[in-house]
Amino acid sequence: MAKKNDIVKAEAAAIQSVEQIESLILTIRGKQVILDRDLARLYGVETRRLNEQVRRNMERFPEDFMFQLTKEEAESFWSQFVTLKGEYTHLTSQIVISNEGISRSQIATMNEDGDNSRSQNATLKVKQGQNIKYLPYAFTENGIAMLSGVLRSPMAIATNIHIMRAFNAMRHFIGSQAQVFQRLEVVERNQLALTTQVAENNKKLEEVFRRLDDNSEKPEKGIFYDGQIFDAYTFINERIREAKKRIVLIDNYVDDSVLTMLDKRNKGVDAVVYTKNISRQLSLDFEKHNAQYSPIEVKQFDRAHDRFLCIDDTVYLIGASLKDLGKKWFCFVKLEQLTDELLSKM
Repeated sequence: MAKKNDIVKAEAAAIQSVEQIESLILTIRGKQVILDRDLARLYGVETRRLNEQVRRNMERFPEDFMFQLTKEEAESFWSQFVTLKGEYTHLTSQIVISNEGISRSQIATMNEDGDNSRSQNATLKVKQGQNIKYLPYAFTENGIAMLSGVLRSPMAIATNIHIMRAFNAMRHFIGSQAQVFQRLEVVERNQLALTTQVAENNKKLEEVFRRLDDNSEKPEKGIFYDGQIFDAYTFINERIREAKKRIVLIDNYVDDSVLTMLDKRNKGVDAVVYTKNISRQLSLDFEKHNAQYSPIEVKQFDRAHDRFLCIDDTVYLIGASLKDLGKKWFCFVKLEQLTDELLSKM
C-alpha cells in the first residue's frame, strides 16, 4: 500500500485541477461518468494498462460502476473524446484514430482474456478516413472510487482524490442552482403562455379587421395593444363613418384631434361631446371649428368614469380616450340598443 507521504507528494504534483477534471465528466444514460481514456490520462498510464487491471478484477465492477458505450453513444460523444487531428495519439486500446489500421499489439490486448462481452470490437464509421475501432468504457463515481483499489500507485490514489472532489463540486453546484433552474423554468413557461395568448389575440384582431374589410360583420369586442396607434385610429374612424343620424362621445379627456376624427362623419349626422372640464382653450377650439365646419356641440359632464362612443343606437364602451388610442393597451365592447337609455341618465 502506498505510504501517506508518497500520496501527498503525488497529489501536489498532479497538474489537473478540480475544474479541469469537471470538464471531463459527461452525462451518459443519466449518470455522471468519465471515459476510460480520460481516466488513463489522469492516472498517467496507458488506457490498455487501466483496462487490463479492470478485467483482472471484474467482480469489483458491476454495471452501475462501469459500462461499455454503444455505437450510437460513442458516435454521439465523438466530438467530446477525440479530434480528427489526433489530439490523443497515445491512446492504444479503447479509442484509436486510424487512417492506416491498428497494431497487432492492440488487437492482442483486446483479445488476451477472451472476454467478448466487455471487449467486443466494433467499427464505427464516423467520417471518411476516421474510425473508432473499439467502444470505450464509462466509469461512474463508484467505479472510479473502486479503481483506487486496483491501481495502487501514489499517483492513482492522489488523482482519485482530485476526481472525487470534482464529482462533489459538481453535485454541490447542481444542488445550489436547482432553485434557479426551477425559477427559470417557471419564467419560460409564463413567457410561452404570454406569447401564445398574444398570438391568439392578434389572430382574433386580424379576424376583426378582415370582417371590417369585407363588411361582413361588425366587431363586438377586442383588444388593442400599445403601438397599434393607426389600427385603433382606423377602427374608431370606421365606427364614426357608420353613423346615420347621431354620434355621442362621452370622454373626460378631449382635444382638437377629436374634432378632426368626428369630422369624418357623414353629412347630416349630429355630433355631441360630453367632457369633464371645458377649458378656455377647448372652448376656443370648438368655437373656431364650428365657424368653418359642420358644428359639434360640447357639454360639461363629470359623472362618467369610462369612455362611451354612441353610434346611432349602438354604444361602444372604450377603455381609452380617443386622443390616446394605441398608446397603451385598451379594449372595446359593443353594447346594442343602449344609446337612449344612456342619454336619459345624463
